[in-house]
Amino acid sequence: MKKYKLGDIATVEISGVDKKITDGEKEIRLCNFVDVYYNWAITIAQHDSFMLATARPNEISKFQLKKGQVALTKDSETRDDIGISTYIADDFENVILGYHCALISPNKDILDGCYLNALLHTDYAKKYFACNASGSGQRYALSVEALNSFPVPIIPLHEQKQIGEIFSALDKKIELNRQINQNLEAMAKQLYDYWFVQFDFPNENGRPYKSFGGKMVWNEKQRKYIPEYWEVKSLSNWLEIKSGFPFKSETYKPIGRYKIITIKNVQDGELVTSGCDYVNDIPSRAKDYISLQIGDRLISLTGNCGRLCVVCEENLLLNQRVGLLCCDAIYLEYFYNFLNSGTMRTVIDNLANGAAQANLSPVELCKTDCFIPPIDILLSYNRKVNAIRKAIVQNNQEISQLAKQRDELLPLLMNGQVSVNSDLSDD
Repeated sequence: MKKYKLGDIATVEISGVDKKITDGEKEIRLCNFVDVYYNWAITIAQHDSFMLATARPNEISKFQLKKGQVALTKDSETRDDIGISTYIADDFENVILGYHCALISPNKDILDGCYLNALLHTDYAKKYFACNASGSGQRYALSVEALNSFPVPIIPLHEQKQIGEIFSALDKKIELNRQINQNLEAMAKQLYDYWFVQFDFPNENGRPYKSFGGKMVWNEKQRKYIPEYWEVKSLSNWLEIKSGFPFKSETYKPIGRYKIITIKNVQDGELVTSGCDYVNDIPSRAKDYISLQIGDRLISLTGNCGRLCVVCEENLLLNQRVGLLCCDAIYLEYFYNFLNSGTMRTVIDNLANGAAQANLSPVELCKTDCFIPPIDILLSYNRKVNAIRKAIVQNNQEISQLAKQRDELLPLLMNGQVSVNSDLSDD
């Protein structure tokens, strides 16, 4: 199999576009490091999730995302986080690639972008990037020279496309599940807002409480009117947020029995377990709760503080700086949505400010006052929202299974151990 240097069959550009909004520049959306890192492919469905920024005309011309390109993480604090790629599956008019990333535009007569993306996810590519990364301690990086020199094994173009189509089909199903979950999360949020922000939960006659004259009383702590008989106390009366175990990196394995969940795995509404380190044994000093259960709720306590997600896998262990919401089951969904509300986002941001790296204290967070509805209202709310949550968990479990199948299929296809049935690939 002939190999070509990547720079001979593709154009590699290093982005320096930052997240700032500058007067006089054109408004754009920015595909950032985390967008590249956590997605096998970037699709048009993700457009509105990209952050707003500005860029100069020459930056837009050079780094605008186009179908068939591949984006790649170029530098990071940890060696394992560089060289992670994603395929650009659609054309974007106003989305460009942000800094700390490289944009690769293949020569379409020789190299298929889908195939290249799959190749860059293999151990073959990971070993190359690990050996060619520069820097130590604070930051690691891949130079333009290292990227251009990456040896690309070239197979016939039609075979490249067949391999790419298989992975595209898997990723489309993963993306569909994520879109369904986004809609389900929006439904759960709307239900919470309707019941506990607008106070239009069903009254004894099934009518919206506040809209149909339900009695409201002034609460001095909350500085607003709330339904009669609702309690207002600090969160700590019902909720404790427990931090994970301080695992030692020297105990990590590339593969093993348990995945270690760190803050980078906790994304908004989704626990992303790709790229986890492993251990084979639970430390004897660890508390029982660090062995996570399906349905557990997590919150990030460092960096992008306050991100929340639900556990959908087994054999996961909780690392430090990720918090576990611990309370009676009847309150869990209510507190999860309360902490995810717009009001609490502001509270969390204020609590986490003031340090070079933002840190959120679980103790301080749980001092926040919260109103609690009566048990019968919570039970009624849970019956409705639990059906939504169950569907979200099932979709996330299917995403994990599809990603596992993709990762297992990847080396088999790329090294020729299995071949593509041309009839199936054309369907």
